[in-house]
Amino acid sequence: MAAEQGQLLWSPSPQQIAQSGLAHYMDWLAAQRGLGFDGYQSLWQWSVTDLDGFWRSIWDYFGIEADGDPARVLGERGMPGAQWFPDTHLNYAEHVFRNAGSGWPALIARCESAEPVELTWRQLRRDVGALAATLRRLGIGRGDRVVAYLPNVPQTVVAFLACASIGAVWSSCAPEMGRSVVLDRFRQIGPRLIFATDSYTYAAKSFDRRAVLDEVLQGLPGIEHVIHVPGPLFRPGDPSCALPWRHSSAWDDALARPAELAFERVPFSHPLWVVYSSGTTGLPKAMVHSHGGIVLTHLKTNRLQHDVRPGDRFMFLGSTGWIVWNLMVGGLLAGATVVLSDGNPTSPDDDALWDFIDRHQVTLFGCGAAFLVKSMKAGVVPGRGRSFRKLRAIHCTGSPLPLPAYGWVYGSIKRDLWLASVSGGTDIAAGFVACAPLLPVHAGEIQCRELGVAAHAFDEQGRSVVGEMGELVITEPMPSMPVHFWNDDDGSRYRDSYFDTFPGCWRHGDWIAFSERGTAVIYGRSDTTINRFGIRMGTAEIYRVVEEIPAVVDSLVVDLEFLGRPSFMPLFVVLAPGMALTDALVIEIRNAIRTRASARHVPDAVVQVAEVPRTLTGKKMELPVRKLLLGADPAKVASPDAMANPRSIDFFVQYRVPGAAGAGEE
Repeated sequence: MAAEQGQLLWSPSPQQIAQSGLAHYMDWLAAQRGLGFDGYQSLWQWSVTDLDGFWRSIWDYFGIEADGDPARVLGERGMPGAQWFPDTHLNYAEHVFRNAGSGWPALIARCESAEPVELTWRQLRRDVGALAATLRRLGIGRGDRVVAYLPNVPQTVVAFLACASIGAVWSSCAPEMGRSVVLDRFRQIGPRLIFATDSYTYAAKSFDRRAVLDEVLQGLPGIEHVIHVPGPLFRPGDPSCALPWRHSSAWDDALARPAELAFERVPFSHPLWVVYSSGTTGLPKAMVHSHGGIVLTHLKTNRLQHDVRPGDRFMFLGSTGWIVWNLMVGGLLAGATVVLSDGNPTSPDDDALWDFIDRHQVTLFGCGAAFLVKSMKAGVVPGRGRSFRKLRAIHCTGSPLPLPAYGWVYGSIKRDLWLASVSGGTDIAAGFVACAPLLPVHAGEIQCRELGVAAHAFDEQGRSVVGEMGELVITEPMPSMPVHFWNDDDGSRYRDSYFDTFPGCWRHGDWIAFSERGTAVIYGRSDTTINRFGIRMGTAEIYRVVEEIPAVVDSLVVDLEFLGRPSFMPLFVVLAPGMALTDALVIEIRNAIRTRASARHVPDAVVQVAEVPRTLTGKKMELPVRKLLLGADPAKVASPDAMANPRSIDFFVQYRVPGAAGAGEE
């Protein structure tokens, strides 16, 4: 089915609304606080006006277990530097296990190279307790950094929860990440212990990572212990599988001695994990999130915004190097079964993951928008032969969901389905603008701002605007904003990252527009905005038009402004298999942009490429490509180890911009 911008595609039924966690929370506010709201928009307005009242209600509604007094919600209110619940101590892992249910598993794991496995809540508690005791025996405790080089498997969740339970600080990289990317991240935080695998599988191929990890260990002299999690290539006792790593011990040995699980309650602001920016053009920012901030935010986001309920099966595609993994594991706070997926979701074929979702009765499926677009372009019809009886919602992120994908979801998967595009970031480990189960779905629009998120579109004068594009700005603090960046003692890098444009307000770097009814449209990153003939346009507006053309699978556009020369704007396109960039297709692409986006933004050239360069989290690398084509040194533009497809950059290294010979670096 076709979909037009703003078209109403789905509305929740009265029964669906009544069963939602958000409706229950609003009933609780009425009964316990005497607060009544006529809809989501008025609830949101209260949540960002009365910060103390809202976040204390989240604390009380979810029954946070802590030492100390939560009466003082905000010790300091300013940004950066807000202090939340400064008189309390709590533990993330403690809040995970208080919601354990015997009637459903804690984890279900889909591994490309093996049959799915389930882990009961009892087994999860047993393994976490045993591993936490081992960590203590090794001298690991509160504040020590523990890192992982592991795929999206149950052992990674166990290791994270064991670290959280003792107050150690967690950080992870996916095993497909290369040596320099891992060292750029882990060197900043000085870890003492690493969980690591010898190999991983992707697209039916297994990759040996022993040598890579050995190089990583050489660059991390402070690591005293390596706990080995066997990968698909490991065979115990086989000399060819010997591990070259120092101080290595086996995962099974680390879990061999059962121990009662105990929880170290730490200050609300105590570091829970360190996560990182993409690092494609410089040293990644090492963002520190707190135990308390993540407990409150992930309960709010998962239970109220995404409507994750006890016993649900919650799956979000993403590696251990992407923040959606952290958000998905936060589904355990809601008492849900977390469904892990390791490997290529389209292996052995494009139907594989849809078969799994149906067979294992996934309730809420999350993914990058690119996965839905890929399925659509491949001609997959997931609803054919599958009931998706339990599937209530599909939520996507990473990039705006194009209009044809909205129509494809409702026409090819399931008609009664809550489809939501959401946008947030590693920076806050949650969403800025996202979804709510009380609201309808309009094609091409994000449903709402998240509760407690004072998101606005600012014009160049710093005024909040509605109905027009502006900078995405957050005007009030949130508990999941980083408490600091690691090794940023004076806070200068933190301030420069978010607060240099609008003092006292967080500028996120996205173009956004809000409608009168509170929905939002993201127009792309503001630092790659295309300004042609005085008209600004986000790149997402061009992608939305171009990628609706059936022959186009992916695209990337940059505007090259050379000193003393006219600007040159090339559009790079990836075509569907068997398609060629004919003159007729170029004309179709140009006309689509001219008539549906802007006559001022018709590209100067349309160029076919095999792949669009992307970060490890799937974001298009617009700024690095732009710098490269302006003459920057390729070695300084993007680290191959920080890319999902490093060979894709080779084309742009060789590409010569017509009429721009001799152009220098920006």
